[in-house]
Amino acid sequence: MIRHVVLFKLRPELGPAEVEKIHSDLVALKAVIPGMLNVSFGKDVSPEGLQRGHTHGFTVDFADKAARDAYLPHPDHQKLGGMIVAATQGGVDGITVLDWEA
Repeated sequence: MIRHVVLFKLRPELGPAEVEKIHSDLVALKAVIPGMLNVSFGKDVSPEGLQRGHTHGFTVDFADKAARDAYLPHPDHQKLGGMIVAATQGGVDGITVLDWEA
Protein backbone atom coordinates (compact mmCIF):
# COMPACT_ATOMS: atom_id res chain seq x y z
CA MET A 1 0.00 0.00 0.00
CA ILE A 2 1.12 3.56 -0.73
CA ARG A 3 0.04 6.43 1.52
CA HIS A 4 -0.02 9.79 -0.29
CA VAL A 5 0.11 12.76 2.12
CA VAL A 6 -0.54 16.36 1.03
CA LEU A 7 -0.24 19.39 3.35
CA PHE A 8 -1.06 22.97 2.39
CA LYS A 9 -1.98 26.42 3.67
CA LEU A 10 -5.27 27.61 2.24
CA ARG A 11 -5.69 31.31 1.48
CA PRO A 12 -7.48 32.96 4.42
CA GLU A 13 -10.21 34.48 2.22
CA LEU A 14 -11.49 31.07 1.13
CA GLY A 15 -14.93 30.35 2.50
CA PRO A 16 -16.23 27.07 3.91
CA ALA A 17 -18.00 26.22 0.63
CA GLU A 18 -14.71 26.40 -1.30
CA VAL A 19 -12.96 24.20 1.26
CA GLU A 20 -15.83 21.69 1.14
CA LYS A 21 -15.61 21.62 -2.69
CA ILE A 22 -11.95 20.60 -2.46
CA HIS A 23 -12.91 17.88 0.03
CA SER A 24 -15.87 16.57 -1.98
CA ASP A 25 -13.94 16.59 -5.27
CA LEU A 26 -11.14 14.65 -3.61
CA VAL A 27 -13.55 12.03 -2.26
CA ALA A 28 -15.20 11.80 -5.70
CA LEU A 29 -11.88 10.71 -7.24
CA LYS A 30 -12.21 7.41 -5.38
CA ALA A 31 -15.11 6.45 -7.66
CA VAL A 32 -13.20 7.11 -10.90
CA ILE A 33 -9.59 6.13 -10.15
CA PRO A 34 -9.02 2.41 -9.56
CA GLY A 35 -6.91 1.47 -6.57
CA MET A 36 -7.83 4.42 -4.34
CA LEU A 37 -8.63 2.65 -1.07
CA ASN A 38 -9.21 5.46 1.41
CA VAL A 39 -9.36 9.25 1.46
CA SER A 40 -9.11 11.48 4.52
CA PHE A 41 -9.22 15.31 4.52
CA GLY A 42 -9.13 17.79 7.37
CA LYS A 43 -8.15 21.06 8.96
CA ASP A 44 -5.20 21.14 11.33
CA VAL A 45 -6.09 20.83 15.01
CA SER A 46 -2.63 20.03 16.41
CA PRO A 47 -1.59 21.89 19.59
CA GLU A 48 2.12 21.21 18.94
CA GLY A 49 2.81 24.29 16.84
CA LEU A 50 4.84 22.38 14.25
CA GLN A 51 2.53 22.92 11.28
CA ARG A 52 5.07 25.10 9.42
CA GLY A 53 2.14 27.15 8.15
CA HIS A 54 0.07 24.26 6.82
CA THR A 55 -3.61 24.63 7.68
CA HIS A 56 -5.14 21.61 5.92
CA GLY A 57 -4.16 18.25 4.58
CA PHE A 58 -5.30 14.99 3.15
CA THR A 59 -4.17 11.43 2.73
CA VAL A 60 -4.99 8.96 0.00
CA ASP A 61 -4.22 5.28 0.42
CA PHE A 62 -3.51 3.42 -2.81
CA ALA A 63 -3.47 -0.34 -3.29
CA ASP A 64 0.04 -0.15 -4.74
CA LYS A 65 2.51 2.03 -6.65
CA ALA A 66 0.77 1.33 -9.96
CA ALA A 67 -2.51 2.76 -8.61
CA ARG A 68 -0.71 5.86 -7.32
CA ASP A 69 1.13 6.25 -10.61
CA ALA A 70 -2.16 6.05 -12.54
CA TYR A 71 -3.70 8.70 -10.24
CA LEU A 72 -0.97 11.28 -10.78
CA PRO A 73 -1.63 12.04 -14.49
CA HIS A 74 -5.37 11.30 -14.33
CA PRO A 75 -7.32 14.31 -15.73
CA ASP A 76 -9.64 14.49 -12.71
CA HIS A 77 -6.65 14.55 -10.36
CA GLN A 78 -4.96 17.21 -12.51
CA LYS A 79 -8.11 19.36 -12.33
CA LEU A 80 -8.33 18.99 -8.54
CA GLY A 81 -4.61 19.67 -8.20
CA GLY A 82 -5.03 22.93 -10.09
CA MET A 83 -7.91 23.90 -7.80
CA ILE A 84 -5.78 23.19 -4.71
CA VAL A 85 -2.79 25.14 -6.08
CA ALA A 86 -5.08 28.11 -6.80
CA ALA A 87 -6.56 27.90 -3.27
CA THR A 88 -3.18 27.59 -1.54
CA GLN A 89 -1.29 30.56 -0.20
CA GLY A 90 1.93 30.61 -2.22
CA GLY A 91 0.55 28.28 -4.90
CA VAL A 92 2.61 25.16 -5.46
CA ASP A 93 5.32 26.50 -3.10
CA GLY A 94 2.79 26.24 -0.25
CA ILE A 95 2.21 22.52 -0.77
CA THR A 96 4.13 19.60 0.73
CA VAL A 97 3.68 16.07 -0.63
CA LEU A 98 5.07 12.83 0.79
CA ASP A 99 4.40 9.24 -0.21
CA TRP A 100 5.44 6.14 1.72
CA GLU A 101 4.86 2.44 1.65
CA ALA A 102 2.60 1.42 4.50
